[in-house]
Amino acid sequence: MAYSTISKPSLYFNTKLYTGNGGTQSITGVNFESDLTWIKSRSSGAWHNLFDAVRGATKRLQVNSDGAESTETNSLTSFDSNGFTVGSSGDVNGSGNSTVAWNWKAGTTSGITQGSATITPSSYSINSTSCFSIIKWTGTNANATIPHGLGVAPKMIIIRRLDSTSDWVVYHSSIGNTKRIVLNSSAVQSGASSGWFNNTSPTANVFSVGTDGGSNGSTDNYIAYCFAEKTAYSKIGNYTGNGNADGTFIYCGFKPAWVMIKPTTVAQNWQIHDTKRDGYNPNNDNLSSNNSNSEADNKFIDIVSNGFKLRRSDVLNESGDPYIYIAFAEEPLVANVGASIPATAR
Repeated sequence: MAYSTISKPSLYFNTKLYTGNGGTQSITGVNFESDLTWIKSRSSGAWHNLFDAVRGATKRLQVNSDGAESTETNSLTSFDSNGFTVGSSGDVNGSGNSTVAWNWKAGTTSGITQGSATITPSSYSINSTSCFSIIKWTGTNANATIPHGLGVAPKMIIIRRLDSTSDWVVYHSSIGNTKRIVLNSSAVQSGASSGWFNNTSPTANVFSVGTDGGSNGSTDNYIAYCFAEKTAYSKIGNYTGNGNADGTFIYCGFKPAWVMIKPTTVAQNWQIHDTKRDGYNPNNDNLSSNNSNSEADNKFIDIVSNGFKLRRSDVLNESGDPYIYIAFAEEPLVANVGASIPATAR
């Protein structure tokens, strides 16, 4: 069995829970200075707020909206060495609100290999160890390639235009390079178009964009979150539902800390599960990236030592329907990398 060089996944991805106080508070215990932080109130209908270190603190994108980037001085006000600080904004720190923040570490901000790419990023942050990068660029409205800095082909890329109204454009390797799916919508995958990704899959060095305004409009600013697979840390794939309460099992090679799932040919919500909000089965509470609803106890999945298993016959497990997912590890399949201590199931 091959083992990842990441022996402690929580140093690269971590879920942090906190209760809002309606004022200002420092959120600690993340284990690293986050480069991407996604915040959602669990107990209210507040919107999903996303911040990254490339655009800078207070620069908010709302995941369940097509609205442009905005500067919110009372939102996430700083990225800190062991977490972040939030202000009085109700979306990120509403008084008494149970709140979740999902955090990813990047951190390398120089030395990207441009190679043959036709667009030079205006700024970026990369972690080649965990295979995650944040890339910002100015669009050209022409077929183009952009360096991602990972050294391995991304299997999922989330792109967002910053300056104006736009959907969140998602490339997923299981859908292919001619279609896109939208993070802020329950809609099915799109029809084929070269406008999204120029009908070209990412390589180890670059990803491609076409001429559509959602991914590469002229003079518009864009941000991309690029994810490649890392053994025992991240898994990006697909499965087919079996329509049975004894549902499909998806092998990840690790105990997931976080899973996001979407059917591709049926209009259903994206569903996000993690092990911090309700850390036992079958009550892995779900939140949806495409709406502002508080979390629900729909008992969709069990999270186990080596993957996740569907526990209902519908929504995320309709018979014959295709689904895509991305997952990050809580523990490798073997808890101590290179040792023989098995990770524990829930």
